[in-house]
Amino acid sequence: MNSATPKNIDEYLSWQPEKVRSVLEKLRKTIIETAPGAEEVISYKMPAFKYHGILLYFAAFKNHCSLFAANSSLTDDMKAELKAYKTSAGTIQFTIDNPLPAALVKKIVKARMKQNLSKKK
Repeated sequence: MNSATPKNIDEYLSWQPEKVRSVLEKLRKTIIETAPGAEEVISYKMPAFKYHGILLYFAAFKNHCSLFAANSSLTDDMKAELKAYKTSAGTIQFTIDNPLPAALVKKIVKARMKQNLSKKK
């Protein structure tokens, strides 16, 4: 993994091996489709999306990828749906061989959008 800070998500993805890039591009596409008003940013050297605050982050690591839901209650609330993945305090780990299904990503994104909007009130 490159230790430099990428300028944007496209650059971050370009630094990943093809198989990882493909999985992360699908994840990104699902997030964009589910939260079309979300802003793509780089935060903590990782791709992130903002929607009334940080919506979520994602990143590639040596042996896995992670989706950071930026809220530990979400992973607790969705424990049954996430049982096929390693989770901890707002983090969901997955591999290129066992990526997060689009339907699950959509559910996570919608839940985070709702959380961010309720915080704003």
